[in-house]
Amino acid sequence: MLLSLTLSQFALIAEHELNVADGFNVITGETGAGKSLLLDALSLCAGERADSAMVRHGAAHADIYAQFDIKDNAVVNNWFAAHERTLAEPEVLIRRQLSSSGRSKAWLNGLPVSLAELKSLGALLVNIHSQHAQQALLKPQFVVQWLDAMAQITPLALQTATSYQQYQQLKRRADDLASREAQRQDRMQLLQSQLADIVPLLAVDYREIEAEHEELSNIEALMQEASHGLHLLDNDSDEPDVMTLLGQAIKLCDHQIEVSQTFGQVSEQLHLAQQQITEVTALLSDYAEQQLPDPERLQELDSLISLGHRLSRKHSLPAGDLINEAKGWQQQLAQLENEPSSDALAAQIDEAWQNYLTLTQQLHEARSQAAPTICEQLVAQLQPLALPNARCEFVFSKKADSAHYNAQGCYDIDLLFSANVGMPLQPLYKIASGGELSRMALVMQVLQATSSDNNAAKPMLVFDEVDVGISGGTAQVVGELLRTLGHTQQLLAITHQAQVAAQAHQHILVQKHHHKQTQSEMFILTDSAQIDELARMSGGVTITEVTREHARSLLTDVKI
Repeated sequence: MLLSLTLSQFALIAEHELNVADGFNVITGETGAGKSLLLDALSLCAGERADSAMVRHGAAHADIYAQFDIKDNAVVNNWFAAHERTLAEPEVLIRRQLSSSGRSKAWLNGLPVSLAELKSLGALLVNIHSQHAQQALLKPQFVVQWLDAMAQITPLALQTATSYQQYQQLKRRADDLASREAQRQDRMQLLQSQLADIVPLLAVDYREIEAEHEELSNIEALMQEASHGLHLLDNDSDEPDVMTLLGQAIKLCDHQIEVSQTFGQVSEQLHLAQQQITEVTALLSDYAEQQLPDPERLQELDSLISLGHRLSRKHSLPAGDLINEAKGWQQQLAQLENEPSSDALAAQIDEAWQNYLTLTQQLHEARSQAAPTICEQLVAQLQPLALPNARCEFVFSKKADSAHYNAQGCYDIDLLFSANVGMPLQPLYKIASGGELSRMALVMQVLQATSSDNNAAKPMLVFDEVDVGISGGTAQVVGELLRTLGHTQQLLAITHQAQVAAQAHQHILVQKHHHKQTQSEMFILTDSAQIDELARMSGGVTITEVTREHARSLLTDVKI
């Protein structure tokens, strides 16, 4: 429920705070006074995009605050939990700031909020019905969506639409696969041909192969060098070697340990060096005395190295880079080989189509079963609105060709209407007048708004130009309808009809004043002020005692 709406530097409004009552709130005023500004402000707080033209001339920015009471509203509380936002109090404060430069910001309970988040929350708080709803009535899609909402089968309709979209996606995938099949086969043959030669190199580490080949090609010279190094480090001849000289140095230092600590440190390091040289000599000894490698191993390495050089020249890539490239070819080939065949896709397409047919038949049965009752509800609300002979009927026509089936199902659905006795039912766009369409649109919106079985989740209803195409006694019935609805739900409506305005629980007047800068101001009317406004709406510019008396009679006729 909306508690208050505060506007600052917004269009024609300089500064104003409006407290909104529970029940049916009505907005009146002369044409051009700025009545729709309240609806524009609510739309912005519900996540609609901003326009820099909404900033009051001369101001840097405009601010809008909307305060909502969400006590016992489980749906909104669940939204906060799902979006990981805390809710300390059972209230929601939304702020939108519009800059004259075209930028806008939004806050939710003092914290920044994205426009997408605000839009999803706004849909739970405010439901705005455009003054052009009667034009939407002429679109078959609107009628179908309204029927689904009234029958409370929108989830089934969405599931059917999703299944149809999945079927279409599989069909497009199959068509794409068919168009690419020849290219796919050519690419697979090319990759297989390229990989056929290089497979032996993919099983080894080419850099290790190169290193091993280099070593084995020079093994005899390396063994001789190992023997020579071993001789320098430790030998049994009279030639001096490192181990002998190192032993002599250790003895020299050991004799001086008691005289100088330095000699003790040096001796310790020399012993470590002696141990390391002992390990080195063992390695060199093993290397120098090893058996010569198997010639077949060297031949195998020669073959791999030659293959690497040949393929490197063929592909103009170093052998190492070529091997990395080939690993990518393997992945491509695996992906192409694992693509579903046309037969596999055909089975998936058939399964998706059968699933869609099952759902669309369930949807049709649910619609057909609910349609008569919904028509009765529609007619019952239309007849008091100066349409005593109104009749309605939903007609379901099976599409002639399955190629014409769509996300809404396999039936065309028309809402037929007749307002006169003896006249056949026909589609709305053929026979309904502007006034009849207006009343039909209003009743459909009211019925949809009241069809929810979750009272706590009902958003505030906003009607723009609710009285288009109606007048007189019909306007009074519309007002009574809205007042009755206001007993269970908060409403805000713009009207030009005194009969509608008189039924409101709270009457808001918007007036335009021409000071140094034109501005619109809002007033909550009671008593004589309300009577004067109703008299103006009934009798024109000149307010007389006769028009005031008529206004009093309108208020007297209001039922609790």
